[in-house]
Amino acid sequence: MQPHECILCATAPSTSTGLGSIALHDVQTGTSLASFKQTSAGAHCTSVVQSRDGQGGFMLAAQPDRSILNVYNFQKDQLALKIVLPEKLSSIATDPQGNFCAGGTSQGRIYFWEIASGIMYNAWDAHYRQVNVLRFTQDGAALLSGSEDSSISAWAVSRLLDDDLQNELPTPYCTFSDHTLPVTDIVCGIGSFPSSRVLTAAVDHTVKLWDLSSKSLLTTFYFPQPISCLTWDVTERLFFAASADGSIHQVNLFRQREDTIGRGAMEAVGGGGVSDAIRIEDQDPQAARKRLISVGQPVTALTISLTSALLVVGTATGAIHTYDIASHQLLRTLATHKGMTITYIATLLRPPDLVGHISLSLAAGAGTETKEAPMRRVAPFQRMRDAKAREAHEVSVLLPPRATVRTASGDADVLFAYEREEMLRDHAFFVQPASEAGAPSGAALKMRVVELEGEVARLRAQLGRAKGVNDAMWEAAVRRMVEEGKEAEKGKQSAQGANEAGDEEDTGRRRKRGRV
Repeated sequence: MQPHECILCATAPSTSTGLGSIALHDVQTGTSLASFKQTSAGAHCTSVVQSRDGQGGFMLAAQPDRSILNVYNFQKDQLALKIVLPEKLSSIATDPQGNFCAGGTSQGRIYFWEIASGIMYNAWDAHYRQVNVLRFTQDGAALLSGSEDSSISAWAVSRLLDDDLQNELPTPYCTFSDHTLPVTDIVCGIGSFPSSRVLTAAVDHTVKLWDLSSKSLLTTFYFPQPISCLTWDVTERLFFAASADGSIHQVNLFRQREDTIGRGAMEAVGGGGVSDAIRIEDQDPQAARKRLISVGQPVTALTISLTSALLVVGTATGAIHTYDIASHQLLRTLATHKGMTITYIATLLRPPDLVGHISLSLAAGAGTETKEAPMRRVAPFQRMRDAKAREAHEVSVLLPPRATVRTASGDADVLFAYEREEMLRDHAFFVQPASEAGAPSGAALKMRVVELEGEVARLRAQLGRAKGVNDAMWEAAVRRMVEEGKEAEKGKQSAQGANEAGDEEDTGRRRKRGRV
């Protein structure tokens, strides 16, 4: 099965009646791949763990009207598990490895569970008001929470799991309080904690860029409308900020400038600290045409495709729009969920264990088979902390398959084996002549030869000019030294002649005195 990118979206009814769903669509054609019913998760209340390491993935959806968490597996289109929670959740998040789940409540409380065992490792009052959004960093080492109280806190996962700190109130690694109104979205950048940056949006018309390592504010971006959701390019070159009026602003984090010798160069935008403010205005028609996308419908969810070429937009009317990032051209609109509200949207490779597309090996190039792949374990979450269950819990680790390698001392089991035949084959590939290893074509080589010949001619001309300058300098230096030598010789001869004349005059005077 070849890897294909797909769109995963969660929907909720626009009115109080009815149920939404979680659906997967092909990103290129818009074809529906799978649908999971009986869920109506709100904004920031859906989380996905992808299939990896030979285990199937799953989806979590917190219900808005009940303290229930729905669990779905990619392999079945039915509800796999209903987890009864301590209270209703206003936001959830899972770490990228699928080990832990965090849930925030309307009272500002955060719960922290291990997914495979269901053990509640921690529960604490993190904010004064509702927790609007939760995000794990890319390495899963920290949890960030944004609240109605306009603050953002970063929590180290290691401290939340520490047995010695279970009787103490968790303290955040840092707290950012520069927003003045409720926080609406958080996006974590690439990098391990704390060597990463974070984007946060709030109702106060601002998006702020933070540096976790220095615990400081780098730049503040001001927008004409309140920002409801964000998405950040994986290379951190630009981000998109959407508002409820249907406006999506593209903000480039780099700009072109001219250096001291007039050449074009790129430089980073912002980074000046608290006083560094950048206003994103859309009054200028030229700027609006370049950086503004007008959807015409309230935007509720944003994401960028895995190739960083497409912007996928979910709206309050159930439409999913796909835009080309380079030209801002609308490529496709999915109206399958008309009458619903898109509350969550993400792009991912089509799961190999997706219902109807099962692959036993979970490999990208494997053929499809009817047998189900092993599913990742999801246990019912504890509703209160249990010290005894935590002490008795054994941490399970999935090890890769072991291989037997024949050595001089006998057979040995290793985790990673590199067979001799495979090593020789790889070595032969890398040391073979360029013509056999997929060298460029004849036309490409001719173009390269012409380029090199032109470069050699330019270098020869520069070398000739340099030699001419050097010869001129050498001749000038020699000529000056010769002239200085001649002048010194003339001065010496003049001084010698004067001395001889003085001697003759003295001799004549002595003769005159002798005669007298």
